[in-house]
Amino acid sequence: MEKYIAEKYVRQIMLFGEEGQKKLRKAKIFVAGAGGLGSPISTYLAIAGIGKIILADFDSVELSNLNRQFLHHEKDVGREKIKSAEEKLLSLNPEIKIETIRERITEENADSVVPSCDLIIDALDNFDTRHVLNRLAVERNIPLVHGAVSGYRGQVTTVIPGKTPCLYCIFPTSLKKEVFPVLGTTPGVIGTIQANEAIKYITGQGKLLEGRLLLWDGLSCSFSELKINKTENCPICRANKEL
Repeated sequence: MEKYIAEKYVRQIMLFGEEGQKKLRKAKIFVAGAGGLGSPISTYLAIAGIGKIILADFDSVELSNLNRQFLHHEKDVGREKIKSAEEKLLSLNPEIKIETIRERITEENADSVVPSCDLIIDALDNFDTRHVLNRLAVERNIPLVHGAVSGYRGQVTTVIPGKTPCLYCIFPTSLKKEVFPVLGTTPGVIGTIQANEAIKYITGQGKLLEGRLLLWDGLSCSFSELKINKTENCPICRANKEL
C-alpha cells in the first residue's frame, strides 16, 4: 500500500489491516439522499476512503434544510444538493470518486437510475421510495442499510437479501409523506450508525444489524432493539425466491 495512504488511514488500518483498507478503496456504495441522513453517511464514507460514492438526490438546497444537512451551507441555498454535496465531499477527500445522479427514484426508473454497486444505503425521507429501493435491492441481491428519523427518534437495520427480513416485511404499508419535525442531532446519530454498518460490511468486521431494528431515543438518550422476522407471504421476498 502506498505510504501516503497507509499514513492517512493508519488509525483504521490498525482495526482491519491494509486488506480492509483496500476493500474500502475498491467499494462502490450507492447513497439515496443527500440531506439529513445523507450528510453524515456520505461524509464518514468519504473520509474512511470508500473508493466510489454514488449519490442520488433530486432536490435543491433550502434554508430550512440547514439545521441538519451539514453538507450544505447558506451560500448553497438554491443549488442542486448533489452538486453542493459533491463539492464538500471532494474537499474532505480528493482521492475518492463521487458520481452524482439528479433523479427522483421511482418504480418506473429505479432499474436504470441505480447503477451496479456493492451496497445501497437508504438516506430517504419517505417510505414510498424506500419500498422501491428495497424491491430493487432484493431483486439484485444487494445489501441495503435502512435508516429513518423523526423528531428525537430514529431507527436502523441492515437487510441482507435471502437471509434477513426485507423492509416490506417490517413496514408493509407506506406512511403518509409529510413535513415532520427533526433535530439535527437525530440524523447525525442514525446516519453515523448507517455508515458504520456499511464499513463493517465492506471490511467483513463485527456483527451487522441483521434481523434487528435498532431504535434511538434522543430524549432519554437510550438505544433499544427489536428482533424482526421475515413475513411468511412477503411479496418482495417471495418474488426473489422465484427468480
